[in-house]
Amino acid sequence: MSFQLEKPTINIPGSIPKSKRDFLSHLVKTLGQTPGVAAVVLGGSYARGTQREGSDLDLGLYYVEDAPFAIADIKAIANNISTQKAPVVTGFYGWGAWVNGGAWIQTEVGKVDFVYRNLDQVQQTIAEAQQGIIQHDYNQQPAYGFYSVIYLAETEVCIPLYDPHAHITRLKRQVAIYPPELKKRVIVDWLWSAEFTLVQVQYFAAAADVYNTVGCLTRIAASLTQALFALNETYFISDKQVMEAIARFSIRPPEYVEQISAILAQPGQTAEELSRTVAHLKAVWQSVVVLAEDIYRPKFNLR
Repeated sequence: MSFQLEKPTINIPGSIPKSKRDFLSHLVKTLGQTPGVAAVVLGGSYARGTQREGSDLDLGLYYVEDAPFAIADIKAIANNISTQKAPVVTGFYGWGAWVNGGAWIQTEVGKVDFVYRNLDQVQQTIAEAQQGIIQHDYNQQPAYGFYSVIYLAETEVCIPLYDPHAHITRLKRQVAIYPPELKKRVIVDWLWSAEFTLVQVQYFAAAADVYNTVGCLTRIAASLTQALFALNETYFISDKQVMEAIARFSIRPPEYVEQISAILAQPGQTAEELSRTVAHLKAVWQSVVVLAEDIYRPKFNLR
């Protein structure tokens, strides 16, 4: 399959190594002239400035729901740049309702990932978030699922490489300010989830039920993560390196990261050990509740 390249505006960050920059420039031009590709953005560690040597190149391929690109065209592009015979290329929503689909490609400059993004779905998610409406799809991805606020985080940090109709520019303006209603809803929902789980985990710990106790401990930690991101008016983007992100927050309990790490690393096995761990985590939860001030009031009389 041949491609006649047009001359769209391509914006490749200078922080990317030259070999990858040249490769990416050609690839984005090819994607930009593919029918149905409305925008191409750089995401992942290169967009966030946390890249390491050998980091993947993560590209978001945006499309309009009523006029998407052809998967066959994306597969042809993937095959053309792949150093392996059969790169992984999915259809739309092949990876689930939120992650959507994409491709994993081994290339001459390292791994390149495509992720599909439905512009209509992203726009709707942003509009809902501004009203305090959020979604959580636990089964979508490890370890704790997909949070709809991730779309806002992706939009905020991504670097538009090809955006001829300013779709991404327009979305970026909408997420420039963390929505007050989103902040309230995230804090209330996830601190309540943590509190309700604390009520249940006490009984599991007292019965030396390791399986259910440990499940509750990690569930509470994930809930506190969401609350802390909202308290700091920071869009949550990934569970990867999340403790490092929290350690940089200005609003967090002292030694929060160290405490959570210690709790999850050695929860114990006996009823006494597990109950002691639960008590420790309850104290951490209470310290986050204090930071929430008037936004959240505990619902149960936890002893």
